[in-house]
Amino acid sequence: MDKNFQGEQFTGMIKFSPPLSKQRYQFIKYLVEKYKPKKVADLGCADCTLLRMLKFCSCIEVLAGLDICASVMKENMHRLYPLPVDYLQPAERSLTVTLHHGSVAHKDPCMLGFDLVTCIELIEHLEESELKKFPEVVFGFMAPTVVVISTPNSEFNTLLPGVTVFRHPDHKFEWNRAQFQNWALETARHYDYSVEFTGVGHPPTGMENVGFCTQIAVFVRKYPQTSKFDPSEKPTEAAYKTVFKAVYPSLKDEKYLQNAVVGEVIFTAQIIKQSLLNRLMSEREDCNDDSTERKSKFQPSLNCFADFGKLVVEASMEPIVNENVIYIPLKTIFSFPKVNRLCGTFEKLCKLIAGKVTLSSDGSAVMFNTEHE
Repeated sequence: MDKNFQGEQFTGMIKFSPPLSKQRYQFIKYLVEKYKPKKVADLGCADCTLLRMLKFCSCIEVLAGLDICASVMKENMHRLYPLPVDYLQPAERSLTVTLHHGSVAHKDPCMLGFDLVTCIELIEHLEESELKKFPEVVFGFMAPTVVVISTPNSEFNTLLPGVTVFRHPDHKFEWNRAQFQNWALETARHYDYSVEFTGVGHPPTGMENVGFCTQIAVFVRKYPQTSKFDPSEKPTEAAYKTVFKAVYPSLKDEKYLQNAVVGEVIFTAQIIKQSLLNRLMSEREDCNDDSTERKSKFQPSLNCFADFGKLVVEASMEPIVNENVIYIPLKTIFSFPKVNRLCGTFEKLCKLIAGKVTLSSDGSAVMFNTEHE
């Protein structure tokens, strides 16, 4: 919530560069790089800006957003759909992005099993009754490895012209540093987390005593993940409603893996073929420029290509020319790093390209007809 707040909206002299909202997102990106979470949930995701940024983090395989305002999510969820390039070049990791409509005061099994939970400018929007339930939902029920909570530092408000009570009309409270830290320390103690405090939005020189404009608490669970949720129990409160879900193309899906492997095999084979043709053409030109004696030495080498048999194709790593056909051994193609990484084993390479690439009768080499080349 309140994701688009920037210091310059309220200040005449103070300007945050980059804007305060971007500084908060960059801080989350830093934590993702540090902890490498696979599953991340953003509570109070609003316009989905943070989720859109996090979908590019290669370690993340599951992203979930939750917000009480369904209309804001629906207006912005198009930003989370896969792009054409995601289908043209599928990532090696899988990625699923889901948006839920609901309150952070309610428990829902769909929010279990997350490594990192972010609550950016959220808690100050909660009613007192919701704030009381919030720790139990996030730290007791969800019990992620890391929780990040940011909230305005009310001590900074004296530097923001135009702010008389709260920075945003929907804020129910704004804590000073002592209030926030007392709440965070008590929460961490009760649910067996450690907590460290920092912030973004540095005060002007000479005003360091007011602290950061946005104060941040980073909670890290002390012990292995546990949740008090019993699947046999029926939820006593309304479950979240899923309003969006996108599954990104991934090389873990054999359909996309096969397309990638076939494309890479053909691409690699074309490079080898062209290299061979260029070499043969160069030799032919050299031969034409030389004496008849040189030509006689060149001709047998072409005949040798024509005399290679099936067993030689299997045994050799060299491409072979037989009349108007070039044979490029699969073992040669498999030796290329990208093909090797995509397939893992030679047997899988053979399986993935079967019926998709023109092969020799014994299946050991890719065939190209060069009659018109």
